[in-house]
Amino acid sequence: MQFLLMLRRHGIQDLRVLRAIEQTPRERFVDPDQADLAFADQALPIECGQTISQPYVVAAMTEALDVQVKHKVLEIGTGSGYQAAILARLADRVVTVERYRTLADQAAARLNALGLDNVKIVVGDGTQGSPADAPFDRIIITAATPEVPKALLAQLKDGGLMIVPVGPTGGVQMLTRLKKAKGKAAERQELMAVRFVPLVAGKAAAL
Repeated sequence: MQFLLMLRRHGIQDLRVLRAIEQTPRERFVDPDQADLAFADQALPIECGQTISQPYVVAAMTEALDVQVKHKVLEIGTGSGYQAAILARLADRVVTVERYRTLADQAAARLNALGLDNVKIVVGDGTQGSPADAPFDRIIITAATPEVPKALLAQLKDGGLMIVPVGPTGGVQMLTRLKKAKGKAAERQELMAVRFVPLVAGKAAAL
């Protein structure tokens, strides 16, 4: 499959990640009028002014997160549900937080249609995570933030990993991998430059 070959050429090596991507029909997570672009290596717009990340970025973030079969994963920014669907094939449980009910409902329908029943979607403030479901083995933030929200770091287990785009709104961010130790982000590795929509506090009022 050309899609997977492209990811391999870009350096994605984890076979579990590649298999999860192969099993997840990306065309179901984009607008029907953009289905012909579903497998192009580019971000695409979705409702509520959000985006579905380009396939390579999704794969790279997933690989860096190093999800294992017994892990509980927190995702901030459900969007189309595509990243959550891939995580659901790798982890025991996924909790994903979305501030727009419209996107949350659409993502739930897509995940249900694929039979992925180990995902819990929370409509709420992503900067606050999901305290009721904490702690988490892994946290992935699919929106840009100038610094890691303290509430999210607090919900990560010691020894756990977090992937987050760190940097200014509207500019280039650095995709960063953090490892928590003794209650702090003890190890920090910068992976690559990215552009994400901003992480916004609060729950969206109308959408």
